[in-house]
Order: sequence, then structure tokens, then C-alpha cells
Amino acid sequence: MEHVSFSPLSRVAICGGTHGNEMTGVYLVREMQKQKVDQTGSVSVTTVLSNPRAVDACRRYVEKDLNRCFTAALLSSPITDSAPYDLRRAQELNAQLGPKGSQEAVDLLCDLHNTTANMGMCILMDSSDPIPLHIYKYIQSKMTSAPVRAIQLALSHPETYSLDSVGKHGFSIEVGPQPHGVLRADIFNIVKEGVDLMIDWLQKFNSGSTFEGGDVEAYCYVKSVDYPRDPTTNEITAAIHPDLQDNDFKLLRPGDPAFLSFSGETVKHEGEELYPFFVNECAYYEKKIAFHLATKVTVTIPSVSVKKE
Repeated sequence: MEHVSFSPLSRVAICGGTHGNEMTGVYLVREMQKQKVDQTGSVSVTTVLSNPRAVDACRRYVEKDLNRCFTAALLSSPITDSAPYDLRRAQELNAQLGPKGSQEAVDLLCDLHNTTANMGMCILMDSSDPIPLHIYKYIQSKMTSAPVRAIQLALSHPETYSLDSVGKHGFSIEVGPQPHGVLRADIFNIVKEGVDLMIDWLQKFNSGSTFEGGDVEAYCYVKSVDYPRDPTTNEITAAIHPDLQDNDFKLLRPGDPAFLSFSGETVKHEGEELYPFFVNECAYYEKKIAFHLATKVTVTIPSVSVKKE
């Protein structure tokens, strides 16, 4: 079995409010700041409220989706008076927690999100970096309050654009269902348990534990599906079918109901068997996405340990 060693993961950033109406991260970060959780054994923790203006307004973003602003081009673009606040904020976060791709960047960046979709707890990552995959494996083995899945977004875009990509290693925790602008105790506690387990894993890793490799299951993004639309007005003409609603990660086969038109007709899924996720996510209406589709893959991860000095 392949083995990889890494430098200690001692500088960790936990971010909430990257989307200002996703309340769990906002309140968990505030609570950690109140409790002054900034050093846990070998782990120094930086807590960040990513988009304070969006949080104050209880909106996803102010002018531009902050979680799409971390490409090299946007991070290096000149800031003028007319630049969106969210882009300025992305560059501030990159200066504070990065710079992205540099040795100065935090060792691990964990960004907390909520979805209106019935997805349980998901660890979203952009690559097959073994560190997030090991943390996912550990959380999944210990988590009692919700199913835990890994989603790999690597195939969906050529360059990482999310806040978690600023760290040397990074991932997002996405938990739902929770309406935007609403706080739910059960969802809050799921995320808190996940964050506590992540820190627990980091302590063990930094203290010299070897984590054995092996196979983990992940969902790998294939494509996005839009709602049926009126060809003239471009307005949607159907909603998610009741058989698909709340059934994220249940295999969608050709001919299965996908949408129900406002006049009562069922629109069936066409194409290959795939797994839907982010089904009927509120924030994706503006992006013209009804749901994403993924394949289920087996990822073999190497064993990992801290480099011996």
C-alpha cells in the first residue's frame, strides 16, 4: 500500500458565512469566537466570518458569489471603485489565509455551508488530495447523527474557484436540508460534530498516528440539469417531481420521473443512470440548475502520516 507523509497540519482556518444566508457556519464560527477556540493542542484555529456584509443582509452574496471568486485571474485582478464588494473580500481573505498556492497559506481550510437539498452531511473537495479524503473517512466512521458522503467536483471546471482552495489542503462541509436564513439545532449539531471530529483527526495526525489507506466511496460530478423552460420566455415550466424531491443520492434511471409540469405532465429523466444531488437547491435557480448528477466511484487512498523531522 502506498504511503505519503505530510508536514504537520497545525494552522487551520474554519470559515462560515461565505454565503451570508447559510446560518450554521455563521453561528458556529461566532460561537467558536465567543469560546475563544483558537488553540486546540497542536492545532491553531483561525475562525473567519467570510462575507460579513452578506451575513448582515442575510443574503447569499452582496454583488457576486464570493465562493466563485478564488480563481487566479480574479484574485490578481485590479480593484477599482466599481469592483464588487465580494471580489474585494475574496482578495482580503486570500491575503489573510493564503496566498493561494503559496507556502504561507494555512495548512487546512474548512468552509461551512448549508443546502436546502436533502443531502445529509457531505464533504466537498476539488481533487483526490488524500488529506480531505482521510478526514472524510474518519468523520464517516465516527458520525452518529447523519449519513456522510464525499463529493468530488474535480471534473466540473478547469480551475478551483472556491474559498477552500486557498488552503494547502481544503474542503467544504455541506449539510442539509436547511432553508436559507434559518437555523436548525439538528443541522447545527451535525456540523459541530463534524468540525470536532476534523480537529480530533488533526490532533492524532500531528501527534504521529498513521492512518491506513484503502478504498473510500465518493460521488464524482458529471453534469448539471436545468429545469424545463418555455422556449419563448425562458421561464421554468415544471418543478422537481415529488418522486425525486428529497431523494438526493438515490440512483436516477432513464425513464424515472424528474420533473412535474405545471399542467400536470411528468417529464422523465433521459440519459444514463446517475446519482442526483443538490436536488432543488434554492440558490441554484439563478444558476439555471435543478440538480447535479454524479457517478459513484471508488477512490483508493494511500496511508498517511506526519513527516518525521
